[in-house]
Amino acid sequence: MKKIGLHDIRKEFIDFFKGKDHLHLPSFPLVPKNDKSLLLINAGMAPLKPYFTGEKIPPKKRVVTCQKCIRTADIDNVGKTDRHATFFEMLGNFSFGDYFKEEAIQWAWEFLTERLEIPEEKLWATVYLEDDEAYELWNKVIGLDSSKIVRLGKEDNFWELDVGPCGPCSEIYVDRGEKYGCGKDSCKPGCECDRFIEVWNLVFTQFDKDEAGEYHPLEHPNIDTGMGLERIAAVMEGADNIFEVEEIKKIINRVETISGMKYKEDSKVDVSIRVITDHARAMTFLVGDGVLPSNEGRGYVLRRLIRRAARHGKLLGIEKPFLKEVIEEVVESWKVEYKEIKDREEQIKKVIQAEEEKFQETIHQGINILEDYIDDILKNKEEYLDGEKAFKLYDTYGFPLDLTKEILEEKGLKVKEDEFNKLMEQQRQRARKAREEIADSGWKKGNPLEDITGYDVEFKGYDTLKVETEVLDIFIDGNKADNIEEGEEGIIILKETPFYAESGGQVGDIGIIENDSFRAKVVDTQYTKDESIIHFAKVEKGSLKAKDKVLARVDEENRRNTMRNHSATHLLHQALREVLGEHVNQAGSIVLPNRLRFDFTHYERVKEEELMKIERIVNEKILDALEVKVQEMPLEESEKMGVIGLFEDKYKDWVRVVQMGDYSKELCGGTHVENTSNIGLFKIISESSIASGVRRIEAITGKDVYEYLLELEEDIEKIGSIIKGNRKELVKRIENITEELKEKERQIDSLKSKMALSIVDDIIDSKRVINGVNLVTYNVENMDMNSLRDLGDKIRDRLESCLVVLASIKDGKISFVAMATKDLIEKGIHAGNIIREVAKVTGGGGGGRPDMAQAGGKDPSKVDEALNIVSTIVTSQIK
Repeated sequence: MKKIGLHDIRKEFIDFFKGKDHLHLPSFPLVPKNDKSLLLINAGMAPLKPYFTGEKIPPKKRVVTCQKCIRTADIDNVGKTDRHATFFEMLGNFSFGDYFKEEAIQWAWEFLTERLEIPEEKLWATVYLEDDEAYELWNKVIGLDSSKIVRLGKEDNFWELDVGPCGPCSEIYVDRGEKYGCGKDSCKPGCECDRFIEVWNLVFTQFDKDEAGEYHPLEHPNIDTGMGLERIAAVMEGADNIFEVEEIKKIINRVETISGMKYKEDSKVDVSIRVITDHARAMTFLVGDGVLPSNEGRGYVLRRLIRRAARHGKLLGIEKPFLKEVIEEVVESWKVEYKEIKDREEQIKKVIQAEEEKFQETIHQGINILEDYIDDILKNKEEYLDGEKAFKLYDTYGFPLDLTKEILEEKGLKVKEDEFNKLMEQQRQRARKAREEIADSGWKKGNPLEDITGYDVEFKGYDTLKVETEVLDIFIDGNKADNIEEGEEGIIILKETPFYAESGGQVGDIGIIENDSFRAKVVDTQYTKDESIIHFAKVEKGSLKAKDKVLARVDEENRRNTMRNHSATHLLHQALREVLGEHVNQAGSIVLPNRLRFDFTHYERVKEEELMKIERIVNEKILDALEVKVQEMPLEESEKMGVIGLFEDKYKDWVRVVQMGDYSKELCGGTHVENTSNIGLFKIISESSIASGVRRIEAITGKDVYEYLLELEEDIEKIGSIIKGNRKELVKRIENITEELKEKERQIDSLKSKMALSIVDDIIDSKRVINGVNLVTYNVENMDMNSLRDLGDKIRDRLESCLVVLASIKDGKISFVAMATKDLIEKGIHAGNIIREVAKVTGGGGGGRPDMAQAGGKDPSKVDEALNIVSTIVTSQIK
């Protein structure tokens, strides 16, 4: 058997099939394109589905790929076994109506026996029970002995979905030898033991299954094969499993170096090392393909992977963020095939480190709280954690449910998932309701838009702002009306319209509909559910009925301001990608006449200097006076141009492309300026977070920037007047005032310390002796956490041997501090455990080291009650 590693196997496979006249397509991204049925690419054929279904014509009838894949169905088993993995590469050769079974079987045999030099006696094949053709090919053409061809049923050797293309398959197995077997005479492929390992699946797509379950032969059958790269590498290297493959062992070695732990010496350590090793590959490629951590969809998959790996790092004793070091090993090894991960390495490490650090902030507190929950469950001899508590861990401390479940399972416990899911759904409904309330409009009471359908309104507003047209219909309060009179409000539907209906984030036009005897103010323009354009109007004069002729006129200033802002969002989008990275994608927008709001994917706050750079770039592109071109073209042509599409929408075959010079190209149905210079000026007003992994920028353009600058001028003048300094001295004067305030704060702190010292004697006088322990508990008035700690230090230093537990309420906030001297720690006193129980009485939480800990509380009325339980805890802790 040839000695060959993972990367060389990949190259051999691709080169072999290129030699068989196959077109090599590079791996598609893990994020499916125009396929909402898949969260992530999970098989080699998944991105080629449109070619199999006939939706698209393949670039060639013969194709070879090595496809990145992610499968998360067994994520909980990853690490626990050495078989499961979330990330893998799938080698595949495909035929779209070209060659069929004979070539697929012959070439698979040729590659395995001649290119990889696997001895023929080690190879076995399975075929579908009724597939005599495949059986004969293996037996007569390949010459495989009939005893080594196993017929299996539908469950094992027939690939199908509910309806559509399907067919039998043939799997190739490698016999690893008797030492891996079960010892039974009947042992062969299909057996549950580890002797026979399946390396290649050849799917013969020859039927089309209808809804009645009938199979119809396809006129042009297809071939879809898949061979797991890691699995065949394990076979070629003589490795027991994929984690023993040389390239993957390099990642394990890096984890060993970081953690100081050794693989294969402790089964629990092995689980953690395998989790980190596998998840590091998955997260590297996910972030490399533009996925960011979030609480939904594929972003949630990534968040689970990062947090699960981070938690297993903690179990190995790694206290600092470490994943970026493991990522470096992944990139170094896999850059040979995936150059993009090397190009994006810094970005990948930044995203993962930001998420890891975010988790680090809450993991200790979350785990402490979960451990308290576990103690309570075990104490009460129960089996389940309440869904409400699991939800609190998720909502407050960022613990994915799967992580809570995993920690519970280690203790033989479970979570009440139904309760958790109910609370999650309630949270979603609250969020949905809030969005609906924001979007609610008095015009939509009773939702009249549901009943308004079937109108073919021609939009002419790209080319003109006024149109002479005819009234098709009128609706008042959701009901069709014969006419609409002065003072009434309703919906007017026109045959043609220049009014842009709200869509793609751009608000609907406003303006006037009028004739000699009638005038109505259009206050909004919307689409109905079947995309008829309707105008919400308030009648100012006269009466109107169906078939009347009118002039429809868009408010020109309002439209032009909206166009400025819409074109600015395109420049902003591109500038964000340029400065922050290509992971930035639009996550929503609102384009109004007086401002724009742009939501985008990003993993951290945009720094001040980055915002300045983004703003500068947009203004430079405005000053460059770039021509704005609008073209309609086939979707495929726009993809070749590198046009950006938003929200992973499934676009129509014919799309509208808005291009600004050579700088920005986007699919867009909105209205835009003719030249970027028409935007005038661009100013970012704010940047904020709106959801996990989603940021928001609000900005203004044109005249609104000028008005904004005038207001700033006025504010500067007022500030100068208040602090008695002219504009040139303003910054220096504010710095001096700030320094003066800091000095006064230092003096105040000094006075506070002196005052605290004055009550030290009183506090010490309240000392009690419990089981030989000097115990001081005291509720101090109006002291923050820092001052409380200083006071505790002074008491502990004076008494030499003592346990000090202090509490204080300041501005409604409860602070607790506990401190223990070294001699008491040796007797069993633990400040962290004490403070946790004390804080619980007031509805709070916290913890810390045996010698020092702090906590917060919620119910000020229970502070004295909380301090009273300290003596009981001390008694239970003393050895």
